[in-house]
Amino acid sequence: MKLIAGLGNPGREYAATRHNIGFMVIDRLARRLGLAVEKKKFKALFGQGQISSEKVLLAKPQTYMNLSGEAVAALLRWHKLGPADLLVVYDDMDLPPGKLRIRAEGGSGGHKGMDSIIRALGTEGFPRLRIGVGKPEVPGFDGADFVLSRLTGEDAKTFEESADTAAEAIHCIVSEGLEKAMNEYNRK
Repeated sequence: MKLIAGLGNPGREYAATRHNIGFMVIDRLARRLGLAVEKKKFKALFGQGQISSEKVLLAKPQTYMNLSGEAVAALLRWHKLGPADLLVVYDDMDLPPGKLRIRAEGGSGGHKGMDSIIRALGTEGFPRLRIGVGKPEVPGFDGADFVLSRLTGEDAKTFEESADTAAEAIHCIVSEGLEKAMNEYNRK
């Protein structure tokens, strides 16, 4: 089984923000797989399904971004999974809007949700899919205000498309392997 955790913040006020791209991807993937992500346990909403022959658990931590590790670690423990069975999907301001980057492991890059997961698991050794949200070209901008601002117009369209592409990439990761997905989706 693989745990695919999309990071975001619960609540309507955060639903259509850059910081919730992880939730958007989980919702896209769930629709494609015909499953609901609505069971609540371990401070997360989750649903179980299958990609190819692999069982998958899709999860949206409900702890708010900065405490995502609480939910992710609890789900891994309950299902007796290790860090290698995890894939975390989240936003990245250092990538241009819509650009995907898949990595087998690495640091948090300053992302508070990833910091929380790394601390909770005691390792950086787990796969992740980062989705670029860009950053404004304004000196001294507030990163938190930017990622929590609402998506509108062309930005909303870009993120809808990148959520679809990320769902495809996850399907590829699970069914064909991380290396194949990196070769295919890191180039786009």
